[in-house]
Amino acid sequence: MPALKPTDFTATVTWLGVVTGDDRTELLAEPREALDLTFQGIAGSVHGGATRKSCSRVRSQYARGTTIRNERQLSLISAEELSEIAAKMGLEAIDPARLGASMVLSGLPDFSFVPPSSRLQAPSGATLTVDMQNRPCQFPAKSIDKIAPAQGKGFKPAAEGRRGVTASVAREGRVAVGDVLRLHIPDQRVWQPE
Repeated sequence: MPALKPTDFTATVTWLGVVTGDDRTELLAEPREALDLTFQGIAGSVHGGATRKSCSRVRSQYARGTTIRNERQLSLISAEELSEIAAKMGLEAIDPARLGASMVLSGLPDFSFVPPSSRLQAPSGATLTVDMQNRPCQFPAKSIDKIAPAQGKGFKPAAEGRRGVTASVAREGRVAVGDVLRLHIPDQRVWQPE
């Protein structure tokens, strides 16, 4: 019996990007029409590789800088949630490049709460494994400030629960703007420790 079940939920790729520089004062992804995904992530991305140094998100498990498996190769954001963040910040829109996004998807409801270990599969067979919800951080705020001075401080509260998810490549392949990805979720009940 399969452990992952396909759903009727899909998401359309509306934007793709890659962060090639590690400028902590202006996080900025370069837009792309397509991405060739490998087990290392996205070629040329500062977030690529099979391993990474641990950060504050996993400080309860590892000392900062510990080498761990890289389950944060990509940053996936919902177009709808991105619009909500902009509205809460009083902005007309936010360029996903300013968030260091790898992929913007449209049409998948409650996107930031897609269950961990879910898969998003492209027509090419390229498959992403959802790690967990991404947390708002200071780097997008600094980048937003570059084009909208003093507005960046509103990013973290506006993005809470709307920052999307991080993911890694489960199967290599190409993903292009306009592709429709199907959501597959773990076939298990919600955890009930009591």
